[in-house]
Amino acid sequence: MRIKVYGADWCPDCIRLKNFLYFKKVEFEYIIISDNDDAIVFLEGVNNGKRVIPTLDIDGKIYANPGIQELMKIIT
Repeated sequence: MRIKVYGADWCPDCIRLKNFLYFKKVEFEYIIISDNDDAIVFLEGVNNGKRVIPTLDIDGKIYANPGIQELMKIIT
């Protein structure tokens, strides 16, 4: 499973999601959107013009701010 997390260090939901993935020992790539034009373009493209964070790309499927309960279902 290949996971990319788009987020920002000031975002409480992003921090919570990262901590959950670390706790579960799930490997992921964390992409900080601050001052990252490519990441912002991607986010806006997959979220109808909005910068929703955290947004996850899991094996090419996009999840916008899934929450821990939904994420548990996705990764198990």
